[in-house]
Amino acid sequence: MKALFIGGTGVISTSISRLLVSQGWDLTLLNRGNRQGDVPGAKQLTLDINDEAAAAAAIANEHYDVVADFIAFVPAQAERDIRLFKGKTDQYIFISSASAYQKPLAHPVIRESTPLFNPYWEYSRNKIAIEELLMAEYRRSGFPVTIVRPSHTFSFRSLPLAIHGDKGPWQVVKRMREGKKVLMPGDGSSLWAVMNSEDFAPAFAGLMGNVHAIGQAVQITGEELLTWNQIMQSVARAACGEYKPCYVPTDLLMRTKKYDFTGSMLGDKSNTVIFDNSLLHRLVPDFRQKRSFDQCARESVAYFLAHPELQVEDPDFDAFSDAVVEIMEEAARKVGNI
Repeated sequence: MKALFIGGTGVISTSISRLLVSQGWDLTLLNRGNRQGDVPGAKQLTLDINDEAAAAAAIANEHYDVVADFIAFVPAQAERDIRLFKGKTDQYIFISSASAYQKPLAHPVIRESTPLFNPYWEYSRNKIAIEELLMAEYRRSGFPVTIVRPSHTFSFRSLPLAIHGDKGPWQVVKRMREGKKVLMPGDGSSLWAVMNSEDFAPAFAGLMGNVHAIGQAVQITGEELLTWNQIMQSVARAACGEYKPCYVPTDLLMRTKKYDFTGSMLGDKSNTVIFDNSLLHRLVPDFRQKRSFDQCARESVAYFLAHPELQVEDPDFDAFSDAVVEIMEEAARKVGNI
């Protein structure tokens, strides 16, 4: 089987790429070549997919069983892919997002039929627009699209946290290791679904070349439901630190001018999510989430600790956290005196 990945070395896609190579797929990665060594055995097509003429010339004599685009974020990029790959692939997979689902939810259980509506996050609205564009092309011309909706998926190079600054998760881990309070939107009791990319990969691979997945939107999400408090406690244990939460009302965090938390909070993480993966289990009967988050957190934190280049400090977010902690502690003192 022959596949082309646009991207292919990201948080989600690296594990998929490695799995496919191990399964004997003829895999080509079309990207800028910044991480060529991450997927031994894959072919490399080094170019910018946004250079449509160069991409068209590179694939002029090719036909693929599967094309998957991991880096399409606006409708114009999907329109480009339709032009490039119509008649050149038996299946085109678009990676959307579970953040596209209705906010706020009308029903706590999320299925593929749950309405797509997110007024809080432009990222999600663009994913919705791309889905609509691709499904319209499927109905009009038979363009063989499959839409995949991941929830919060992480790899050994990343960690799922409720909130962090612009430079990634390390500053929050560092605060835990130093015994400092960390910010927690709300009271940390909302349910969230996280998934390691190593568990995500077999589910995704099971949809590739699957004729029953054509014309379908399929969510691939974690099935171990955890509160944000439990997630952060696992990270703290793995980091040999302490989870000392500073609970902050989400609408208060929205007011800061320093960070734009509206999309990632109101449009995503502040909502309890319970996913029904029945469709995925019908399409990929062997799929199951094999590893607990606690186990995966230990592996990810260990990787961070072993790779100093990932320990990117964020003094601005550290100062922001200290300021918010001070505000909340002062508010608690004042309420206590009423």
